[in-house]
Amino acid sequence: MILSTGLLGAFSLLALLAFAFAAWRLARWPLLLAWVAQALALAVDLGGLGHGQWGGRFGFAPALSLTLWLVLAVVLAESQGRLWLQAQRVLALAGAAVVLLAWVFPGKAHEVHSAWAPLHWGLGLASYGLVGTAVLHAWLMRRAESQLRRPDARELAAGWPLLRLERLTFQFLAAGVTVLLAAVLMGALLTPDWRWDHKSVFSLLALAVLGGLLAARHWLGWRGRQAVRWLYAGSALLLFSYAGSRFVLQVLLGRTV
Repeated sequence: MILSTGLLGAFSLLALLAFAFAAWRLARWPLLLAWVAQALALAVDLGGLGHGQWGGRFGFAPALSLTLWLVLAVVLAESQGRLWLQAQRVLALAGAAVVLLAWVFPGKAHEVHSAWAPLHWGLGLASYGLVGTAVLHAWLMRRAESQLRRPDARELAAGWPLLRLERLTFQFLAAGVTVLLAAVLMGALLTPDWRWDHKSVFSLLALAVLGGLLAARHWLGWRGRQAVRWLYAGSALLLFSYAGSRFVLQVLLGRTV
């Protein structure tokens, strides 16, 4: 327990400092350092290092931290270091916030009732990361559209072409919806502890909204502000499905499951 707490604190503090420096100086190397330190903190927390066994440790704050970590991983790889200054600052500040949350509210041990449960959780978190990446690209797309009349519009367009941003937004969204569908089906069909709780209801609502958005884009040509609003709405429902429900249980109600 002491080993786990000490390592979690050390890695979390390193990630916080690196994220803060990345937001201040807008350099790439502290963002990479923060990403590595955040990964180590997540490994200690979710892996239960120092607790003797894994035990299914999880919670709303580690879920948010892992989601941001996945988004940052995709963006760093995709952008090849050429991040917008606004995007880097947003990611760095968001990273600091979720790392701090995960440090204050670490994962709790969950009883595993099925061998499929870890895969079910993994798919759910992967859908969080993919949809979160789609949201980030949609935000960048809206920023680019609103800044086209600025003097540096040509530079912005060269770094992040609008059509490329739009294509990537819906590619990540389609991948996220596919993974979310797999997670929902696996939870309903293969895990014996499946029940109609808030997590299940919000997951299905998110799946309906985001899947409907993909269908509307394909059949009705939805794009621009209308599509982005539906993306934000579906993403909010997905956020409430696990992180939101666990926040209520763990923080507001003081329950561990």
